Amino acid sequence: MGREFVDLFETWATTYDATVAGYDPQYRAVFDGYESILDRVTSEAKGIVLEFGIGTGNLSNKLIEAGHTVIGIEPSAAMREAAQTKLPTMHILDGDFLNYPSIDSPIDSIVSSYAFHHLTDDEKNLAIKQFANLLSSGGKVIFADTAYESEEAKQSIFNKAKANNFNDLLQDLSTEYYAMLDDLRAMFEDNGFSIKFDKMNEFVWLMVAEKQ
Repeated sequence: MGREFVDLFETWATTYDATVAGYDPQYRAVFDGYESILDRVTSEAKGIVLEFGIGTGNLSNKLIEAGHTVIGIEPSAAMREAAQTKLPTMHILDGDFLNYPSIDSPIDSIVSSYAFHHLTDDEKNLAIKQFANLLSSGGKVIFADTAYESEEAKQSIFNKAKANNFNDLLQDLSTEYYAMLDDLRAMFEDNGFSIKFDKMNEFVWLMVAEKQ
């Protein structure tokens, strides 16, 4: 359920913002255009927003500035603390994509950035089923995350990481659960969503799914 990665985020919380700013050369391409990616997620959101994996609150901040009420879900205590310091009035809950406190407010949009890959494909499918139960017709899921368009694209990314001796990046690519776009499309469509994808950088795709 992604909880196996919590220890990583406990230690990453203090340097996460520097990483997304591009200071780590291994992850520079992953976070290329980071602010624009978050802006695109924000522009697609509507109404009351449920955000999974808020990290240090970068996307949350943009959503709040755009006038949205945001409920944040984050499994890492260190990340929750960092986000709450940045956004002291935001409602932040301990939870993950599959296990979180009951949400009393009607939810119009579900968003996440750089987090859905922490779930296996089976877990992703289960999470999407739960999203369908949370949203009314016309509700949206808006995610920005690394995914692969094809096996060839996946191999190209692996080969480039090896050629550059980006061993930390290669370890992440080998141990986390980055999905194929066709698999994601099938999961969402099977659960009553239409979905479109937009490539944001070499790694990241914007995924916008609307409940039918």
